[in-house]
Amino acid sequence: MIIKELPVGPIMANCFILGCEETFESVVIDPGDEADKILLSLAELKLKVKYILNTHCHFDHVGGNRRMKEVTGAEILIHSLDAPMLTHMGEAASGFGLRIEESPPPDRELAEGDVVSFGRIDLKVIHTPGHSPGGVSFFAGDSVFVGDTLFAGSIGRTDFPGGNYDTLIASVREKLFVLGDDVNVYCGHGPQTTIGQEKRFNPFF
Repeated sequence: MIIKELPVGPIMANCFILGCEETFESVVIDPGDEADKILLSLAELKLKVKYILNTHCHFDHVGGNRRMKEVTGAEILIHSLDAPMLTHMGEAASGFGLRIEESPPPDRELAEGDVVSFGRIDLKVIHTPGHSPGGVSFFAGDSVFVGDTLFAGSIGRTDFPGGNYDTLIASVREKLFVLGDDVNVYCGHGPQTTIGQEKRFNPFF
């Protein structure tokens, strides 16, 4: 699987391009900003986008949705519990002194256990609430893309509307830590890590 990481926007949220090496179909996870930068990388990799996947609804992860959809025609997928908030993130961004284009509504709502397929690759949807009610992680092979649920040495904030600390801790313990110590964790901000590293050294656990 092709994995390209692109930190985007003033908050440096990690956008991930995942591509199938056989078919060149791809998905884009969390195009939070700088859509043209993402589109350029897709062109360089010769990838065609099938889906735009949002791990959660926060503006720094969805700000490029509209431009990406307009250019690629890809479907936007997000968990059903975050879907109602997806089209109202402009106001949240303005609270940080930033401006984003409002996202279109999702084309499909995700749920626990769904599988998102592109090319020869299947991504399993894992519902990992806590940072937001509809936060999800996408798991395939030895890689999991966790949005803002888990960071290297830390966890996502839970003081935003819909956040819950106990729920987030349970999500990590019960949904992510069981995936296996060697699984690579691709986070919504900052460097990647592994499940084993976080089980041993993350101070929140």
